[in-house]
Amino acid sequence: STCACVEYYGKALESLIKRVKIMSIHGKMKHKRNRIFTEFRKLPGGILVCTDVMARGIDIPEVHWVLQYDPPSSASAFVHRCGRTARIGHEGSALVFLLPMEESYVNFLSINQKCPMQEMKPQTNVLDLLPKLKSMALADRAVFERGMKAFVSYVQAYAKHECNLIFRIKDLDFASLARGFALLKMPKMPELRGKCFPDFTPVTVNTDSISFKDKNREKQRQKKLEEQR
Repeated sequence: STCACVEYYGKALESLIKRVKIMSIHGKMKHKRNRIFTEFRKLPGGILVCTDVMARGIDIPEVHWVLQYDPPSSASAFVHRCGRTARIGHEGSALVFLLPMEESYVNFLSINQKCPMQEMKPQTNVLDLLPKLKSMALADRAVFERGMKAFVSYVQAYAKHECNLIFRIKDLDFASLARGFALLKMPKMPELRGKCFPDFTPVTVNTDSISFKDKNREKQRQKKLEEQR
């Protein structure tokens, strides 16, 4: 749903999935977008992590799966997203992830967009990659900061969802969401003010001590910290 989420999960997938080409694309890339899109179209296989900038008006041959992690804020965008697969005589599948509290979105799409859907049973024996993602955040401040930024942007996008009777920010389980983003601690933001999260355990490490792997970025950070001191 947001550029920050694409940045975070795109980089995470690059580290977590081997021998598969992972590419990311979003609206803030501007000049790089066309190059990435052209390069992806030429690949024999791969994964493209993207925002709605790729939801319509583009053609990538033989896309087998469209995975919608975030239900789009516009119902028409849902159909356009699905339409990236099964093009010109080819077969394809589209999957959207919904929380139990969001299931009425299925009926809404069937009435609003004439788009019937069927439930796909959760996969069994799924690897838990969150500990590895957490370790990456502890080892590199860039990963830690990207995760925090992605979480904040996700919550803000959820709050602005067009179907706010179905996607209710007040019902969102922030602790589970933070665990899903492999956060080391909860960020400070207006939507979380005054709330307690007994189901979320922050790391005992002082996150200020986490340094950037990029030596130049870390040097700049240390300089800023020194100025603040």
